[in-house]
Amino acid sequence: MSKFKIKGANPLHGEITVAGNKNAALPIIAASVLTDELCRINNLPDIVDVSTMLTILESLGKQVHKTAPGKVEIRGGITKNSIETPLARRLRASILYLGGLLSCTGSVSLAPPGGCVIGRRNVDSHFTVFQSFGATIDITETDYRLQIAKRKPANLFLKETSVTATENALIYASSITGTSIIENAACEPHINDLCCVLEQMGATIEGEGTNKLHITGVEKLSGFEHTLVADHIEAGTFAITAAATGGEITIHNAVKKDLIMTEHYLNLLGVNLHFPDSNTMQVKPAQLSSHGLKIQTGLWPAFPTDLMSPMIVLATQAQGTTLCHDWMYESRMFFVDKLILMGAQITQCDPHRVLVTGPTKLRGQELSSPDIRAGIALVIAALTAKGTSIIDHAELIDRGYENINHRLQNLGATIERLD
Repeated sequence: MSKFKIKGANPLHGEITVAGNKNAALPIIAASVLTDELCRINNLPDIVDVSTMLTILESLGKQVHKTAPGKVEIRGGITKNSIETPLARRLRASILYLGGLLSCTGSVSLAPPGGCVIGRRNVDSHFTVFQSFGATIDITETDYRLQIAKRKPANLFLKETSVTATENALIYASSITGTSIIENAACEPHINDLCCVLEQMGATIEGEGTNKLHITGVEKLSGFEHTLVADHIEAGTFAITAAATGGEITIHNAVKKDLIMTEHYLNLLGVNLHFPDSNTMQVKPAQLSSHGLKIQTGLWPAFPTDLMSPMIVLATQAQGTTLCHDWMYESRMFFVDKLILMGAQITQCDPHRVLVTGPTKLRGQELSSPDIRAGIALVIAALTAKGTSIIDHAELIDRGYENINHRLQNLGATIERLD
């Protein structure tokens, strides 16, 4: 267990580079199960979830070698069709191995996956995917057991636009001879990154970037080398951090086309944003104002749910009242009591909506991080607040943000890790 000790009220200045996309890394690592050939992945973020995903891969029999910072080589075949329970429960993305293992072995068992507690996040959509492909599913007290007798393509309509269910369907369909169709598919940038890898492995995919995908798979997939797309959530997080502290920073590897709705809402709050080119974002000090703004999450390309917690912190520094609405997860807002303890004026209307009135001068407090995104939001609040804050359970933040304390120190933040 570790903590961050932060002394706030210090505007951030300097330059920072966005890391590789965590949500692209996890399914691409899982997709390597489909081939025995060499797979190279570059621009991997150095975070706990990626490390855990690679550990699971090794436990299945694969050989994993880190050749340089952010680079890994994967070789060999799998020797198991089940994931050890402690590993499966360390992160929700362990469920992404279902598609590859089911394709390679015809059966798989998996303990209920872990991850951040931000809502029910059931796995029914994954079961629907594999049932469409002909799998039978047995749910026991300890695990999920899937079995499939005959590999065949399928046409399926996802009952919810689930990112991980879309990824599992893509991985499985890419290894089946014939064409499968996925409708109501998720279409985030990391979905497109996975499609690029699967096409390099030999599949043909049409409809990338839309909610209808045609996948023509092949029985034998090849290896690949791929450099991960930049993490648009991290880019947005850094922009919010700069704006909340009144700082001025340049963010490299910030892909403008992946930040359209983030840019839109930041502009509405009065944040001074500028893109000198399509991969660089500059944030400069500005007077923040809300004017009754409603910030609402939605399916891509709408405002991403993973930026809602940081955006709530930014709203505490804007003149006026902001309604923040996340309809996706019923526990997303349950960290705002910690912001209230810091002096924020927030009214929780229901599990999905809060009213934030600002600007308020936050004060340092000792707090505990409940999940990845709420954790980074508390770090932003602490950097904004007057005085010293302690953020407990920093290891949760490490799951999604690479070496965050040192990177913020390079921007002038007074932050240290206490182990």
